[in-house]
Amino acid sequence: MGFRKDFVWGAASSAYQTEGHSRLDGGGECIWDAFCRRPGAIADAGGGSIACDAYHHFEEDLDILVQLGIRHYRFSTSWARVDPLGDGNWNAGGLAYYDRVVDACLARGITPWVTLYHWELPQAAEDRGGWLLPETAASFGRFARMMAAHFRGRVSHYFTLNEPQIVLSLGYAQGLHAPGKQYDLPRLACCWKHLMMAHGLAARAVRGADPAAQVGLASTGRLCWPHAPEDRAASTKAAFAMPDEDWMFTHPCGLDAACFGRVEPEGPRLAALMDAITPEEWEIMHVVPDMIGVNSYNGHEIAAGPDGEPIYLPRCPGFPRTALNWPITPEIMEYGYADLYQRYGLPLYVTECGLSCSDHIFLDGKVHDPDRIDFLSRYLDALRRGAERADIRGFFHWSLTDNFEWYSGYGQRFGLVYVDYPSQRRILKDSAYWYANTAADAR
Repeated sequence: MGFRKDFVWGAASSAYQTEGHSRLDGGGECIWDAFCRRPGAIADAGGGSIACDAYHHFEEDLDILVQLGIRHYRFSTSWARVDPLGDGNWNAGGLAYYDRVVDACLARGITPWVTLYHWELPQAAEDRGGWLLPETAASFGRFARMMAAHFRGRVSHYFTLNEPQIVLSLGYAQGLHAPGKQYDLPRLACCWKHLMMAHGLAARAVRGADPAAQVGLASTGRLCWPHAPEDRAASTKAAFAMPDEDWMFTHPCGLDAACFGRVEPEGPRLAALMDAITPEEWEIMHVVPDMIGVNSYNGHEIAAGPDGEPIYLPRCPGFPRTALNWPITPEIMEYGYADLYQRYGLPLYVTECGLSCSDHIFLDGKVHDPDRIDFLSRYLDALRRGAERADIRGFFHWSLTDNFEWYSGYGQRFGLVYVDYPSQRRILKDSAYWYANTAADAR
């Protein structure tokens, strides 16, 4: 069996990682602008001030999608570019830029899939307290309402938040991402609550402004697969566990609140903090999305112990890994997606999947990336098997172009399209042509 006939083949990006020029035409500073100025925060002292200069090259990038026959593009609209101070005083220049992007997509027959928050929190909002405050959630809901009303009839697919799990774990616990905080558990739980309230407020706002639009939540977290068929229950249990020491990088962290209006962690300290959340706050979070986006890169092999409890199996010596040293584990696309569908029962889209390679321009002037082709072949084959047990409706490759890879700077290349940063020249990699052919053959 293959994918459904209307399966969505797309590519993805985010605003800060690609656009550059965050202050141009009246835009505001976001938390990543400030974080990148911190000494030692970014590899090679990089930053997103220019990035891929998509602010000026977006039409060229969209033309590449047309050339490849890829008709779906997921990108984010920077909150700080449109709402510089996070106070509802909209920047006409920022809106005009996204008008140009959306209209250019539509003119080329490309469907825009808009992520409203891919970590571009206005620095002014962070200075006021950021996600520690319920006012930030309310401000985001206001932004979502305006955006959905503005793009009504042009944009029909939205994701409220991208990876609230990473916002928390890397931005507010470990301090590796903007804004570089290292909060204790009570403050982390407070930020989590307001992020999930932001999802609820934004989803309601989008539906109110454009009832025809679909609204999703792009989640990430632990995915697992069984060592043997008899370990299946243990691998599912491991995937959704939320102990005190490892609760943030889990899908229930975001999806249980949205889909069930509750989160029931095993960790006693976290459970006590969840018990303090009011019924009114849970109700704000509890807005079931029309679709779930899943950002999936790697996972864990699980066996059941003598008592049936999960045991994480060690990776073998010399296990396959990406340039970022992330393990290559295609099994998650079969078992992980089946687990998510069984738990939530909602349509699933792969909103990010890809790998970093040490890509370079060869002597023939081309960029050959057989590792990426092999990776995608394995992951898509596993996803096809997963689609036999789950409602999987699309795949967005991360990413369309190479880009600013957060604290790793520009040393990691995820794109189907190589970006020569000094010249901003785009070169299609071998994987771009392979992906285009794979999508065409599957239609």
